[in-house]
Amino acid sequence: MTMCSDFSPHPTPTVKRDLMLVIPYPAIDPILISVGPFAIRWYALAYIAGLVTGWRYCLALAQQPPAVARPQDIDDFLVWATLGVVLGGRSGYVLFYRPLFYLAEPLEIPQVWHGGMSFHGGMLGVIAALILFCRQRRIALWGMADIVACAVPIGLFFGRIANFINGELWGRVTDVPWAMVFPTGGPLPRHPSQLYEASLEGVVLFAILYGMQRSPGIRARHGTLTGTFLAGYGCARIVAELFRQPDANLGFIIGGVTMGQILSLPVLAAGLLLVWWASSRKVAA
Repeated sequence: MTMCSDFSPHPTPTVKRDLMLVIPYPAIDPILISVGPFAIRWYALAYIAGLVTGWRYCLALAQQPPAVARPQDIDDFLVWATLGVVLGGRSGYVLFYRPLFYLAEPLEIPQVWHGGMSFHGGMLGVIAALILFCRQRRIALWGMADIVACAVPIGLFFGRIANFINGELWGRVTDVPWAMVFPTGGPLPRHPSQLYEASLEGVVLFAILYGMQRSPGIRARHGTLTGTFLAGYGCARIVAELFRQPDANLGFIIGGVTMGQILSLPVLAAGLLLVWWASSRKVAA
């Protein structure tokens, strides 16, 4: 499970508030149901909810003009997307965040129930799956990508809520009125940064893309929605990382910059470039 420590090259802020006034963390058992060795975890349910809800949303978007993919194509891509998310997300976490640990403990790599998924790795996995799928089905890549991009914030929202339930990826020490003391985060109150990310990467980004996709002109310029998602996610993640405690094994990479911010910069740049490129293309028939 991805946990963070109090490591920081910067002085820990003095918390002057009475800790009795801190919002209590609503401790929720990460395991919903357990029968013998079999357990259903909220973390797994979050991934299932994100994929299924996103799939249904993609089906609705595919019915709008211009026609890009058939409902059957959307149904089939769900399996490809699931593999891309799981394989890419786990591989990204192993390579970006804890390469030395997994090099020494390779048998830990497939144990995803212990936590440890990278959005940036999952994104690369879905991109690879999308390219292969569209090539096999002869589907317009950027048109299909726009449909998928509009649904990704749904999965991000559920994923961040699962992080909050697990009590992981908490924020930095703070004295804001809504700070919480997390069971694994020490005695000091912290930002509930998981909820910040659920709001920015999930709710806000979904609302922006939902409003944009309602415009026939924007839908006709394939790649615009995908670029907006990438740029929007890059901005949201960079801002959210200002409140999130960096991973214990990495700390701050350069000064106050985190690994999440470094990985999000090329995503932001690619999104802006894609929006510019899409605006110069011919409108899709």
